[in-house]
Amino acid sequence: MATALARRRSRLARPPVTWRDLVRQPGLLAVTRKELGDQLGSRRFAILFILILLAAASSVYTASGAIKDALSQAGSNAPAHTFLLLFTVAQDPLPPFYQFLSFLGPLVGIALGFDAINTEQERGTLARLLAQPVYRDSVINGKFLARAATAAIMLVSITVLVGAVGIYRLGVVPNGEELVRIVAFLVVAIVFVGFWIALGLALSIYFRQPATAALAGIAIWLFAMFFLGMIVDTIANGLLAAGVVGDVQGYVHLQDVRMTLARISPNTLFSESTLAILLPRVRSLSFILPQETVGMIPNPLSLDQSLLLIWPQFTGLVALTAICFAAAYVRFMRAEIRSL
Repeated sequence: MATALARRRSRLARPPVTWRDLVRQPGLLAVTRKELGDQLGSRRFAILFILILLAAASSVYTASGAIKDALSQAGSNAPAHTFLLLFTVAQDPLPPFYQFLSFLGPLVGIALGFDAINTEQERGTLARLLAQPVYRDSVINGKFLARAATAAIMLVSITVLVGAVGIYRLGVVPNGEELVRIVAFLVVAIVFVGFWIALGLALSIYFRQPATAALAGIAIWLFAMFFLGMIVDTIANGLLAAGVVGDVQGYVHLQDVRMTLARISPNTLFSESTLAILLPRVRSLSFILPQETVGMIPNPLSLDQSLLLIWPQFTGLVALTAICFAAAYVRFMRAEIRSL
């Protein structure tokens, strides 16, 4: 009994696991490098990169023309943060850059993650990989990190190229605050795409066939992108038609509930975060009555205030990503590889 008690005390006395210990897991860096090289050298990456680059460059090119005309008419009264308008201004028939990313980002994440595990399971390479001195959690961690790094490289490269087009068209160079806001926008975008990568990774573990996992991912994307908003609007309109809301405070409360339900979708969280970062004049992301705007000073928010404004949305994106990855992690660690 004394020996068992001593062993228990020795386990309790062990130092906690640190990030350095996680990085030093056997096989983690090898799996990450291998997966990153495969993703960057694949035709899938080239197709996705060209697709998003063409869509983003077209949007920024048309928007820069409208911005240039507005600046020539404004003269010395040109608005501040002109460079950030490249990412938020729309010119028919193309939407702004952030909406393109909100629409195509989920497809990138699903395309990168839907066959991460089940394809290797079908080929039999996953069992041979785990027969090596590699921890099982190093495999799933390495696959997620490599795909997140691939998405980050893609988003940063496209944003830099799009910014170069904007500088050439407008002749305006971004200042320091604008650069920091663009970096913050990229961080939010990477987390947003990372959620869909984690979702695709989970689907690749729960579904044996890659085609089934891809269809499930597209179905979830369609629901979050289109049908969730329709359901929320139907519920709100039904309450209004039934006369449940009869005063101003009740109407405001209903709109708050409506926005809260809409924020279940990661697309809504990403859109709100993007608008607050790239449009410093956005002072609130909640429902405001017209009379409540009386007395507001229409000055742009500072960078720290904008980041504080989007903190709940950003935290929600991180939480959704962690939940999806945790579901994939637990399933992968407990599953029998041969019968996954």
